[in-house]
Amino acid sequence: MTATQTSLFPPRTVTELVEDIKMLTQEIQDLYCLDDIPWIIGVSWGKDSSAVLQLVWSAIASLSPEKRHKTIHVITTDTLVENPIVSAWVRQCMKKLEMAAKEQNMPFEPHLLYPETKDRYWAGLIGKGYPAPRLKFRWCTGRLKINASNQFIRDVIRTCGETILVLGTRKTESARRAKVMKELEKKRVRDRLSPNASLPNSLVYSPIEDWRTDEVWMYLMQWPNPWGGDNKDLFTLYQGATADNECPLVVDTSTPSCGNSRFGCWVCTLVDKDTSLAMMVKNDEEKEWLQPLIDFRNELDILEDKGKRDFRRIYGKVELFERRKEQETEIVPIPGPYTKYWREHWLRQVLEAQVKVRKNAPEDMKDITLITQEELSEIRRIWLEEKHEFDDSLPRIYQEVTGETFIDSRPGVGHSLLGSDEWDILSEICGDDAMHLELMAKLLDTERQFYTKSRRVGIYGDLEKCFETSSRSQDDAIKNAHIKRNLNNAISKDEVDILQVKKELKNVLDSKEESLQKKATAKEDIHQVKEELKKTLNPEDKQPQKQLSWGQIKFGQPSDNTETRR
Repeated sequence: MTATQTSLFPPRTVTELVEDIKMLTQEIQDLYCLDDIPWIIGVSWGKDSSAVLQLVWSAIASLSPEKRHKTIHVITTDTLVENPIVSAWVRQCMKKLEMAAKEQNMPFEPHLLYPETKDRYWAGLIGKGYPAPRLKFRWCTGRLKINASNQFIRDVIRTCGETILVLGTRKTESARRAKVMKELEKKRVRDRLSPNASLPNSLVYSPIEDWRTDEVWMYLMQWPNPWGGDNKDLFTLYQGATADNECPLVVDTSTPSCGNSRFGCWVCTLVDKDTSLAMMVKNDEEKEWLQPLIDFRNELDILEDKGKRDFRRIYGKVELFERRKEQETEIVPIPGPYTKYWREHWLRQVLEAQVKVRKNAPEDMKDITLITQEELSEIRRIWLEEKHEFDDSLPRIYQEVTGETFIDSRPGVGHSLLGSDEWDILSEICGDDAMHLELMAKLLDTERQFYTKSRRVGIYGDLEKCFETSSRSQDDAIKNAHIKRNLNNAISKDEVDILQVKKELKNVLDSKEESLQKKATAKEDIHQVKEELKKTLNPEDKQPQKQLSWGQIKFGQPSDNTETRR
């Protein structure tokens, strides 16, 4: 079903559109020559941003060389999980733009931006275990889109004091966009120049805000591309789309996200189906090598994923919420991050998809990368340092899937006192008690992290947190959360039943006593781990290491502490 565009403006003739383009060309030239404020054009290389960039380029090209006095930055954000075909198109456009700017002596500087490694999609999903993004938990947009572009804009403002941000936003994109733009119109300093609410000292210039979609395409098809590109290729990318939105440069949460666009991230779970990727594979047999990406995305896009997630939030606390089920209200825990098993599963699936597409892709796409080495290194760091999973499974999974040895760019990684052998011993001791294994792993690894520090300030607090988050079984932890909730509700409603409160407090105390018993058991298990390690290392075959006294260190002479002093 094809979505119809809601027209907010009466249709214009071709002659009227030509006159509007002439007027905009003069407006752009006047605004550019007015001062020394640098410009930043945000482009995604979709239809709207391409039209704006073409308008600005053509207007500046009409100026004499001496009037092209200030730089125009052209920024594009690559989330590293873009549709591979679109990503290749964007890189090609950036190269053509850069070459044309040098050849034609134009003041345009292209910048391809990336999110920080810690903010990237795989670091969140596989590293920390964030669930696949949903409308109520859209953790990806800010990390992948907004932060990178806003940081660049802030850097320009910090250097030059202010900037003008040129965007291809249009009122006909959506009713929400139209409402936001109308509100900003009230605060305008001049025509089509609005303040940027999220970035002080920056103004937003939107030259095609009143254009309809057909007018955008008419301009792109009838006016030649000035930097050597071919707008017909862009039109081909849009063919077969079920929606006419592009993936715009996102600088705030009111901007339509990739979830509503045709060209979004291939892993996007904010839409029912990735139309662009599916249509490319369906309509072109040469693109069937992209099928592993569709398969991965479909497996990831499962609403009922509670069985794959922890019963605690990412900070280790059980939180409850009310939900309606079959006309009844039930109180259940809020699911947390993906468990260790499923994080390792997603890693394996991504690597397998990467191997398959590299094998079947055309020659110019053989080097396609779905997950970078930097992201793999960050995932490994999160698993080792934040999750305390010292079995260090990432290199093993990488070796099994790719047949290659994983090389970590971080120095010293992999040389730890604890490793897969110790994890296996611990797993054998703890048996089927997953929470006991988690607690023991956290305690041992916390001690390891403080072992190399000259000052061990804070170790007791960190050890206490281990018990707070991992000392109870799943049933006991959920039961304890219900007890606390019932007490809070009773107090807030002034319906305190003394006997009931005593009963609830007794349950809490019993729970704490059980936790203390768990601590004692943990100490015994740590001692058992040490004994197992001693057997593994066969210390009886080695001479015990002699401890040096201060005399040996200072004078280099043998010293016996039992020798009678003279």
